[in-house]
This record gives sequence, structure tokens and C-alpha cells, in this order.
Amino acid sequence: MRARNSLYIFTIPALAVLVLFFVHPIILTVDMSFTSFKGIGEAKDVGWRNYERIFTRDRYLRELWITIWYTVIVVSSLTVTGLFFAAMLHRMPAIRNFSRAALYTPAMMSFVVVGYVWQFLYSPINGGINVALRDLGLGGWEQNWLGDPALALYSVAFTQIWMFTGFTCAIFLAGFAGIPEEIGEAGRLEGASSWQRFRYLELPLLGPSITVSVILTTIGTLKTFELPFILTKGGPDGATRMLSIEIIDNLFGQYKFGFASALAIVMLILVLAVAFIQNKVLRDRESH
Repeated sequence: MRARNSLYIFTIPALAVLVLFFVHPIILTVDMSFTSFKGIGEAKDVGWRNYERIFTRDRYLRELWITIWYTVIVVSSLTVTGLFFAAMLHRMPAIRNFSRAALYTPAMMSFVVVGYVWQFLYSPINGGINVALRDLGLGGWEQNWLGDPALALYSVAFTQIWMFTGFTCAIFLAGFAGIPEEIGEAGRLEGASSWQRFRYLELPLLGPSITVSVILTTIGTLKTFELPFILTKGGPDGATRMLSIEIIDNLFGQYKFGFASALAIVMLILVLAVAFIQNKVLRDRESH
């Protein structure tokens, strides 16, 4: 009993840090979200007006939809591409370590560096992508990648997918490493092809890795800010203006601390709700 009490005592510093730097700021943000506070002066209570404004104006509902759609694109693509590369590297041990490091390198780079590099590549005049298409005789495929509202969101999403494919690949490679070799040997002895072994033997055993990858990438993508801001600043015509950009703009651009707090709480609830649903669905899938 004394040993158990000692263990609880050792958790006090961690709990204190959690309360001080996580729970307390959230409480303050919730409280501020019901005011019209502008950073200075008195914080006037406005009730639910900030939240009513968010859910009754098309502008903010559109930004919410853009955030969700962007997350669907990025998370689904990262899951597929990461799983593809992991499955390939799992079957090629000779180049696995080198390729894993090469794939993971973009994820270690700064968002600012990646953003400006891809801003140059997407440039409509002398950008690397359009120049390459021109040199390959595919000039008709040249696009204004970041200036066209129909393409901008997908261009930003592609940049994030390129950046974090190595991250999801590393998660899936760890999952492959946990699969007993006897299972693959049994499949080969039964005459199963590489695809059949992956589909019916390996993929079901990768359930925990899929859960971890999907939840982590979803949380990270829902609150993404750097790449959309650097590449498009929310344009063109609001095509890439997500909740995160709206929060920063209201907070530091217009000094609407109260309204920005309400947007932040909406984003927090969205992230927690999606993470909870995903965790339940994916955990249920693992148990079956």
C-alpha cells in the first residue's frame, strides 16, 4: 500500500504541469470565448454571440468544411502512400534503412523551408513543376497551382502529403516488424502471392499501426496552419482558408481575442470528437 502511495506522489509533478499548461489555459480560453475582449480594456460579456456568429455565417461554415475536407484528403492519402512504401520496403531489406531515412527526411524539415521551396515549385511562370512539364512536351498541363481556387487546396494538400509520407511509412514499418516471420512463410508455402499475403495476412495484423497513424495524422492535419499560410495565406478567394488561419487572423490581425477563443474552442471540440470517433471505430475493427 505504501509503495502504491509513493507511485502516486511521483505523478504530482506531471499532473501539476498538465494542469498549469493545458487545463488552465483551456479554462481561460473557454471563459474568454464568451466575451468581446480585444486584448486591452474590459472583457465585456457577450454570452453565446461568438458561437452564434460562427455557426450562422456561411463564411465560417465554409472554413469548417474546408478544414474537414483538407483533413480527409491528407489523412487518406498519407495512409495509402505510407502503407504502400512500407509494404515495398518490407520486401526489400537491402535498401530498407536507406530508403526509410530518405523518406523520413522531409518530415524533419521546417514547415517554413518546405513552404517556400514548394511555393517556388508551384510558381506559374518559372516554377519547377511547370518548367518540367514544358521540357517534357506537356506544356498543356501547366497550371497556376496556387492561384486557381479549384487547385489551390489540393496543391497545399500534396505538399503536406509529400512532407509526411515518411512519417506514416515509419509507423507502418514498425507494424510490419512486429508480424512474426512464420506467418509470411506459411503464406508462401500455401502458394499465396505477394498481394494475397499482404491483403489477407499482413493488413489485418497492421490494425494497431493503422489506428496510430490515422489518429496522429488527423489531429496534426486538423490544426495545420503553417503550410496553408505560407503557400496561399488562405487564398485564392478563401479556397484554402481553414479554421487555424481564421483563428490567427482574428487573434493577431484584428485583436478579437474573444472571437478567436471561440473559434479555438470549436477547433478543440472538432479535434477531440474526430479523434474519439476514429479511435472507437478503429479499435473495434482491430478486435474483429
